[in-house]
Amino acid sequence: MTNQKRAIVSGITGQDGSYLAELLLSKGYEVHGMIRRVSSPNMSRIDHIKHLIALHEADITDDSSICRLVKDIEPHEVYNLAAQSYVPESWHSPLSTSNMTALAATRFLEAIRNFSKETRYYQASSSEMFGMVQEMPQTEKTPFYPRSPYGVSKVYAHYMTINYRESFKIFAVSGILFNHESPRRGAEFVTRKITQAVAKIYSGKQDKLLLGNLDAKRDWGFAGDYVEAMWLMLQQNKPDDYVIATGETHTVREFVELAFDHVGLDYKKYVEVDSALFRPAEVNVLLGDASKAQTVLGWKPKVSFKDLVTMMVDADIESLK
Repeated sequence: MTNQKRAIVSGITGQDGSYLAELLLSKGYEVHGMIRRVSSPNMSRIDHIKHLIALHEADITDDSSICRLVKDIEPHEVYNLAAQSYVPESWHSPLSTSNMTALAATRFLEAIRNFSKETRYYQASSSEMFGMVQEMPQTEKTPFYPRSPYGVSKVYAHYMTINYRESFKIFAVSGILFNHESPRRGAEFVTRKITQAVAKIYSGKQDKLLLGNLDAKRDWGFAGDYVEAMWLMLQQNKPDDYVIATGETHTVREFVELAFDHVGLDYKKYVEVDSALFRPAEVNVLLGDASKAQTVLGWKPKVSFKDLVTMMVDADIESLK
Protein backbone atom coordinates (compact mmCIF):
# COMPACT_ATOMS: atom_id res chain seq x y z
CA MET A 1 0.00 0.00 0.00
CA THR A 2 1.49 3.34 -1.10
CA ASN A 3 1.20 6.69 0.65
CA GLN A 4 -0.49 8.12 -2.43
CA LYS A 5 -3.98 9.40 -1.63
CA ARG A 6 -6.86 7.49 -3.22
CA ALA A 7 -10.17 9.13 -4.11
CA ILE A 8 -13.44 7.78 -5.47
CA VAL A 9 -15.46 10.19 -7.59
CA SER A 10 -19.02 9.28 -8.49
CA GLY A 11 -20.30 11.21 -11.48
CA ILE A 12 -16.78 11.51 -12.86
CA THR A 13 -18.03 11.83 -16.45
CA GLY A 14 -20.12 14.88 -15.55
CA GLN A 15 -19.16 18.54 -15.48
CA ASP A 16 -18.04 18.67 -11.84
CA GLY A 17 -16.54 15.18 -11.87
CA SER A 18 -14.27 15.95 -14.80
CA TYR A 19 -12.95 19.20 -13.29
CA LEU A 20 -12.50 17.51 -9.90
CA ALA A 21 -10.61 14.60 -11.49
CA GLU A 22 -8.22 17.07 -13.15
CA LEU A 23 -7.67 18.82 -9.81
CA LEU A 24 -7.03 15.58 -7.90
CA LEU A 25 -4.61 14.32 -10.55
CA SER A 26 -2.72 17.62 -10.36
CA LYS A 27 -2.33 17.00 -6.62
CA GLY A 28 -0.95 13.50 -7.10
CA TYR A 29 -4.04 11.46 -6.22
CA GLU A 30 -4.86 7.98 -7.45
CA VAL A 31 -8.28 8.70 -8.93
CA HIS A 32 -11.04 6.09 -9.14
CA GLY A 33 -14.12 7.03 -11.11
CA MET A 34 -17.53 5.41 -11.05
CA ILE A 35 -19.28 4.92 -14.38
CA ARG A 36 -22.71 3.47 -15.08
CA ARG A 37 -23.19 0.08 -16.69
CA VAL A 38 -24.30 1.27 -20.11
CA SER A 39 -23.23 0.09 -23.54
CA SER A 40 -21.73 3.43 -24.60
CA PRO A 41 -20.90 5.68 -21.64
CA ASN A 42 -20.28 9.33 -22.51
CA MET A 43 -16.59 9.88 -21.82
CA SER A 44 -16.23 13.16 -23.74
CA ARG A 45 -15.45 15.26 -20.66
CA ILE A 46 -12.69 12.96 -19.43
CA ASP A 47 -11.26 11.62 -22.70
CA HIS A 48 -8.10 13.68 -22.24
CA ILE A 49 -7.39 12.17 -18.77
CA LYS A 50 -9.03 8.74 -19.10
CA HIS A 51 -5.67 6.99 -19.28
CA LEU A 52 -4.75 8.45 -15.86
CA ILE A 53 -7.91 7.30 -14.05
CA ALA A 54 -9.10 3.88 -12.85
CA LEU A 55 -12.70 3.53 -14.00
CA HIS A 56 -15.11 1.15 -12.27
CA GLU A 57 -18.55 0.04 -13.38
CA ALA A 58 -20.84 0.65 -10.43
CA ASP A 59 -24.39 1.79 -9.84
CA ILE A 60 -25.33 4.41 -7.24
CA THR A 61 -28.74 2.72 -6.91
CA ASP A 62 -27.15 -0.62 -5.97
CA ASP A 63 -25.92 -1.11 -2.41
CA SER A 64 -23.63 -4.03 -3.16
CA SER A 65 -21.65 -2.35 -5.94
CA ILE A 66 -20.95 0.72 -3.78
CA CYS A 67 -19.98 -1.44 -0.78
CA ARG A 68 -17.65 -3.52 -2.93
CA LEU A 69 -15.98 -0.43 -4.39
CA VAL A 70 -15.37 1.21 -1.01
CA LYS A 71 -14.21 -2.07 0.55
CA ASP A 72 -11.77 -2.87 -2.27
CA ILE A 73 -10.26 0.61 -2.70
CA GLU A 74 -10.35 1.85 0.92
CA PRO A 75 -10.25 5.43 -0.36
CA HIS A 76 -8.96 8.35 1.65
CA GLU A 77 -11.73 10.47 0.13
CA VAL A 78 -15.10 9.90 -1.54
CA TYR A 79 -16.79 12.64 -3.57
CA ASN A 80 -20.45 11.85 -4.23
CA LEU A 81 -21.27 13.97 -7.27
CA ALA A 82 -23.51 11.54 -9.18
CA ALA A 83 -27.21 12.36 -9.23
CA GLN A 84 -30.22 12.96 -11.43
CA SER A 85 -29.33 16.64 -11.37
CA TYR A 86 -31.66 18.21 -13.94
CA VAL A 87 -34.42 19.91 -11.92
CA PRO A 88 -37.21 19.83 -14.58
CA GLU A 89 -36.61 16.09 -15.14
CA SER A 90 -37.12 15.47 -11.41
CA TRP A 91 -40.79 16.36 -11.89
CA HIS A 92 -41.12 13.72 -14.61
CA SER A 93 -39.29 11.02 -12.63
CA PRO A 94 -39.50 11.83 -8.91
CA LEU A 95 -38.95 8.23 -7.76
CA SER A 96 -35.78 7.62 -9.76
CA THR A 97 -34.55 11.09 -8.77
CA SER A 98 -35.07 10.16 -5.10
CA ASN A 99 -33.24 6.87 -5.58
CA MET A 100 -30.24 8.40 -7.32
CA THR A 101 -30.03 11.77 -5.59
CA ALA A 102 -31.22 11.00 -2.04
CA LEU A 103 -30.62 7.33 -1.26
CA ALA A 104 -27.23 7.11 -2.97
CA ALA A 105 -25.77 9.28 -0.21
CA THR A 106 -26.95 6.80 2.41
CA ARG A 107 -25.42 3.93 0.44
CA PHE A 108 -22.03 5.64 0.40
CA LEU A 109 -22.21 6.57 4.07
CA GLU A 110 -23.19 3.02 5.06
CA ALA A 111 -20.34 1.59 2.98
CA ILE A 112 -17.87 3.94 4.69
CA ARG A 113 -19.27 3.14 8.15
CA ASN A 114 -18.97 -0.61 7.59
CA PHE A 115 -15.82 -0.97 5.50
CA SER A 116 -13.66 2.18 5.58
CA LYS A 117 -14.36 4.27 8.67
CA GLU A 118 -11.40 6.63 8.10
CA THR A 119 -12.60 7.66 4.64
CA ARG A 120 -13.57 11.31 4.30
CA TYR A 121 -16.88 11.90 2.50
CA TYR A 122 -18.05 14.86 0.42
CA GLN A 123 -21.76 15.28 -0.30
CA ALA A 124 -22.80 17.51 -3.19
CA SER A 125 -25.59 19.55 -1.65
CA SER A 126 -27.36 22.22 -3.67
CA SER A 127 -28.76 25.75 -3.47
CA GLU A 128 -32.01 24.22 -4.77
CA MET A 129 -32.54 23.06 -1.16
CA PHE A 130 -33.36 26.70 -0.30
CA GLY A 131 -36.11 26.83 -2.94
CA MET A 132 -38.61 29.43 -1.71
CA VAL A 133 -35.90 31.33 0.08
CA GLN A 134 -36.49 32.29 3.70
CA GLU A 135 -33.79 34.98 3.89
CA MET A 136 -31.39 36.91 1.69
CA PRO A 137 -28.64 35.98 1.14
CA GLN A 138 -28.65 32.26 1.98
CA THR A 139 -26.09 30.95 4.50
CA GLU A 140 -25.37 27.59 6.11
CA LYS A 141 -28.06 28.41 8.70
CA THR A 142 -30.85 29.44 6.31
CA PRO A 143 -33.89 27.11 6.60
CA PHE A 144 -34.55 24.86 3.59
CA TYR A 145 -37.76 25.10 1.55
CA PRO A 146 -37.19 22.93 -1.55
CA ARG A 147 -39.49 23.40 -4.54
CA SER A 148 -38.80 20.28 -6.62
CA PRO A 149 -38.27 16.53 -6.15
CA TYR A 150 -34.59 17.23 -6.85
CA GLY A 151 -34.40 19.82 -4.07
CA VAL A 152 -36.22 17.55 -1.63
CA SER A 153 -33.85 14.69 -2.46
CA LYS A 154 -30.83 16.90 -1.84
CA VAL A 155 -32.22 17.94 1.57
CA TYR A 156 -32.54 14.26 2.54
CA ALA A 157 -28.96 13.53 1.49
CA HIS A 158 -27.71 16.66 3.27
CA TYR A 159 -29.27 15.74 6.60
CA MET A 160 -28.21 12.11 6.27
CA THR A 161 -24.63 13.32 5.88
CA ILE A 162 -24.96 15.38 9.07
CA ASN A 163 -26.49 12.43 10.92
CA TYR A 164 -23.66 10.04 9.99
CA ARG A 165 -21.13 12.69 10.99
CA GLU A 166 -22.72 13.20 14.38
CA SER A 167 -23.78 9.60 15.07
CA PHE A 168 -20.80 7.63 13.78
CA LYS A 169 -18.03 10.27 13.84
CA ILE A 170 -17.44 9.92 10.11
CA PHE A 171 -15.60 12.84 8.50
CA ALA A 172 -18.56 13.83 6.30
CA VAL A 173 -19.15 17.28 4.84
CA SER A 174 -21.68 18.92 2.53
CA GLY A 175 -20.90 21.62 0.03
CA ILE A 176 -24.04 23.70 -0.59
CA LEU A 177 -23.05 24.76 -4.08
CA PHE A 178 -24.93 27.47 -5.91
CA ASN A 179 -25.28 27.32 -9.70
CA HIS A 180 -21.96 26.65 -11.36
CA GLU A 181 -21.44 26.43 -15.09
CA SER A 182 -18.75 25.83 -17.70
CA PRO A 183 -18.28 24.81 -21.32
CA ARG A 184 -18.78 21.23 -20.02
CA ARG A 185 -22.29 21.95 -18.73
CA GLY A 186 -24.98 19.57 -20.03
CA ALA A 187 -26.93 20.86 -23.03
CA GLU A 188 -30.23 20.50 -21.12
CA PHE A 189 -29.30 23.22 -18.61
CA VAL A 190 -30.49 26.75 -19.41
CA THR A 191 -27.02 28.35 -19.45
CA ARG A 192 -25.65 25.88 -21.98
CA LYS A 193 -28.88 25.98 -23.95
CA ILE A 194 -28.35 29.73 -24.27
CA THR A 195 -24.67 29.62 -25.25
CA GLN A 196 -25.17 26.80 -27.75
CA ALA A 197 -28.07 28.71 -29.33
CA VAL A 198 -26.01 31.90 -29.52
CA ALA A 199 -23.21 29.99 -31.26
CA LYS A 200 -25.66 28.46 -33.77
CA ILE A 201 -27.51 31.74 -34.42
CA TYR A 202 -24.19 33.55 -34.90
CA SER A 203 -23.13 30.80 -37.33
CA GLY A 204 -26.43 30.92 -39.22
CA LYS A 205 -27.54 27.47 -38.11
CA GLN A 206 -30.48 28.48 -35.88
CA ASP A 207 -33.13 31.22 -36.01
CA LYS A 208 -34.79 31.39 -32.58
CA LEU A 209 -34.18 30.55 -28.93
CA LEU A 210 -37.16 29.49 -26.77
CA LEU A 211 -36.78 30.08 -23.04
CA GLY A 212 -38.92 30.01 -19.90
CA ASN A 213 -38.71 32.48 -17.02
CA LEU A 214 -36.25 35.21 -18.03
CA ASP A 215 -36.62 36.93 -14.66
CA ALA A 216 -35.41 34.01 -12.51
CA LYS A 217 -32.32 35.11 -10.57
CA ARG A 218 -29.34 32.89 -9.89
CA ASP A 219 -25.90 33.08 -8.30
CA TRP A 220 -23.70 31.72 -11.11
CA GLY A 221 -20.05 30.71 -10.78
CA PHE A 222 -17.46 28.65 -12.67
CA ALA A 223 -17.42 24.91 -12.00
CA GLY A 224 -13.62 24.79 -12.10
CA ASP A 225 -13.51 27.17 -9.13
CA TYR A 226 -16.14 25.24 -7.19
CA VAL A 227 -14.44 21.83 -7.28
CA GLU A 228 -11.46 23.41 -5.53
CA ALA A 229 -13.81 24.22 -2.63
CA MET A 230 -14.91 20.58 -2.51
CA TRP A 231 -11.33 19.44 -2.11
CA LEU A 232 -10.56 22.10 0.51
CA MET A 233 -13.48 20.91 2.67
CA LEU A 234 -11.94 17.45 2.98
CA GLN A 235 -8.53 18.85 3.94
CA GLN A 236 -9.73 20.55 7.14
CA ASN A 237 -9.19 19.31 10.69
CA LYS A 238 -12.89 19.36 11.42
CA PRO A 239 -15.81 18.30 9.16
CA ASP A 240 -18.40 20.99 8.47
CA ASP A 241 -20.81 22.28 5.82
CA TYR A 242 -20.17 25.27 3.57
CA VAL A 243 -22.09 27.47 1.15
CA ILE A 244 -20.12 27.96 -2.07
CA ALA A 245 -21.28 30.93 -4.13
CA THR A 246 -20.17 34.19 -5.73
CA GLY A 247 -22.43 36.47 -3.68
CA GLU A 248 -23.82 38.03 -6.89
CA THR A 249 -27.23 37.42 -8.43
CA HIS A 250 -28.10 37.78 -12.12
CA THR A 251 -31.28 37.13 -14.10
CA VAL A 252 -31.55 34.67 -16.96
CA ARG A 253 -32.22 37.77 -19.09
CA GLU A 254 -28.83 39.22 -18.09
CA PHE A 255 -27.14 35.94 -19.05
CA VAL A 256 -28.90 36.00 -22.42
CA GLU A 257 -28.07 39.65 -23.09
CA LEU A 258 -24.38 39.17 -22.27
CA ALA A 259 -24.16 36.06 -24.44
CA PHE A 260 -25.72 37.74 -27.49
CA ASP A 261 -23.78 40.99 -26.92
CA HIS A 262 -20.55 39.01 -27.03
CA VAL A 263 -21.20 38.15 -30.69
CA GLY A 264 -22.69 41.54 -31.56
CA LEU A 265 -26.35 40.50 -31.69
CA ASP A 266 -29.52 41.92 -30.09
CA TYR A 267 -31.14 39.11 -28.09
CA LYS A 268 -34.64 40.64 -28.47
CA LYS A 269 -34.60 39.70 -32.16
CA TYR A 270 -34.04 36.01 -31.43
CA VAL A 271 -35.41 35.08 -27.99
CA GLU A 272 -39.04 34.05 -27.41
CA VAL A 273 -40.64 33.10 -24.10
CA ASP A 274 -42.42 29.72 -24.03
CA SER A 275 -44.73 29.25 -21.03
CA ALA A 276 -44.35 25.47 -21.37
CA LEU A 277 -40.75 25.87 -20.19
CA PHE A 278 -41.70 27.40 -16.81
CA ARG A 279 -41.25 25.16 -13.75
CA PRO A 280 -44.37 23.86 -11.92
CA ALA A 281 -43.02 25.57 -8.76
CA GLU A 282 -40.52 28.28 -9.58
CA VAL A 283 -37.44 29.17 -7.57
CA ASN A 284 -37.35 32.91 -8.23
CA VAL A 285 -34.08 33.98 -6.65
CA LEU A 286 -30.97 32.35 -5.20
CA LEU A 287 -28.07 34.30 -3.68
CA GLY A 288 -25.36 32.68 -1.58
CA ASP A 289 -23.17 34.03 1.21
CA ALA A 290 -19.86 32.17 1.06
CA SER A 291 -18.14 34.21 3.79
CA LYS A 292 -17.66 31.10 5.97
CA ALA A 293 -15.86 29.30 3.11
CA GLN A 294 -13.73 32.38 2.50
CA THR A 295 -12.77 32.63 6.18
CA VAL A 296 -12.24 28.94 7.03
CA LEU A 297 -11.20 27.43 3.69
CA GLY A 298 -9.52 30.50 2.20
CA TRP A 299 -11.67 29.98 -0.92
CA LYS A 300 -13.01 32.61 -3.26
CA PRO A 301 -14.24 32.46 -6.88
CA LYS A 302 -11.77 33.52 -9.56
CA VAL A 303 -13.90 33.69 -12.72
CA SER A 304 -16.37 36.59 -13.02
CA PHE A 305 -19.94 36.27 -14.32
CA LYS A 306 -19.11 38.06 -17.56
CA ASP A 307 -15.99 35.95 -18.14
CA LEU A 308 -18.00 32.79 -17.49
CA VAL A 309 -20.62 33.69 -20.09
CA THR A 310 -18.08 34.66 -22.73
CA MET A 311 -16.00 31.55 -22.00
CA MET A 312 -19.04 29.35 -22.67
CA VAL A 313 -20.08 31.20 -25.83
CA ASP A 314 -16.54 31.07 -27.25
CA ALA A 315 -16.28 27.33 -26.51
CA ASP A 316 -19.59 26.61 -28.26
CA ILE A 317 -18.60 28.68 -31.30
CA GLU A 318 -15.30 26.81 -31.46
CA SER A 319 -17.06 23.43 -31.20
CA LEU A 320 -19.15 24.26 -34.30
CA LYS A 321 -16.06 24.81 -36.44
